[in-house]
Amino acid sequence: MTNFRRKIGFLGAGRMATALARGCVQSALISGDQLLAADPSEAARAAFADQVPGARFAKDNQQLLAETDLVVLAVKPQIMPKALADILGCVTSQHLLVSIAAGVTLQRLAASLPDSTRLIRVMPNTPCLVGLGASCYSRGAHASQDDGQAVHQMLESVGQAYPVEESMLDAVTGLSGSGPAFVYRAIEALAAGGVASGLPEDLALKLAAQTTRGAAEMIISTGSSPAELCQQVTSPGGTTLAGLDAFGKNGAGNSLIAAVKAATKRSIELGQA
Repeated sequence: MTNFRRKIGFLGAGRMATALARGCVQSALISGDQLLAADPSEAARAAFADQVPGARFAKDNQQLLAETDLVVLAVKPQIMPKALADILGCVTSQHLLVSIAAGVTLQRLAASLPDSTRLIRVMPNTPCLVGLGASCYSRGAHASQDDGQAVHQMLESVGQAYPVEESMLDAVTGLSGSGPAFVYRAIEALAAGGVASGLPEDLALKLAAQTTRGAAEMIISTGSSPAELCQQVTSPGGTTLAGLDAFGKNGAGNSLIAAVKAATKRSIELGQA
């Protein structure tokens, strides 16, 4: 067990909250009795309880704030105004509020909360569930360095964490927040290519997933760029070059760029709604 002293509350118990909470408990950053969640959905509470060992639930948001000091605002952007109104009278100087709502700016959050509320905006992603998250965060004006360190520690318990300027968070949302879905589609397509070339479906999917995992680890472990690593496995007239030619001609790379840009644009739109 670490020396993480904060009691964490999750206002909302959806998939992202579940991934983050489960990772924190499984990594031993916190124990179950340091974690509390609140959600009006019985199905969400049931799924959260199933995935997060030792999870406890507050009867309402007011109890959640009364018993925790680091509160993760894990509600959809459209619901955030109502959630903030519900807790307005309960937020004190002891609370650090951490929003994972896509597109909702620190300024918008602060406008609905008491003056000097400590805020940090975070964009995690669902691989937090398996300890391989890629998260970025930005501190609000009143959040201290210790607050930032606490959030960094929480996020690093489930993967990698990077402090960024808030202006970057919409692009982070488009890339790492939505990116797992784009990678799943890429793996699905690789496997389909294997099946079309004669492999059984189950083997093709395993090979595609492990190949993607290994390629990503090569970038992380070696520090080499994708272009450098690509060159290392591409020989003149070889199989990889033939595949890369088809990759370019069919616009696969441009499709991924477009996907990230579209997700980023939607994050900005959600923040303005």
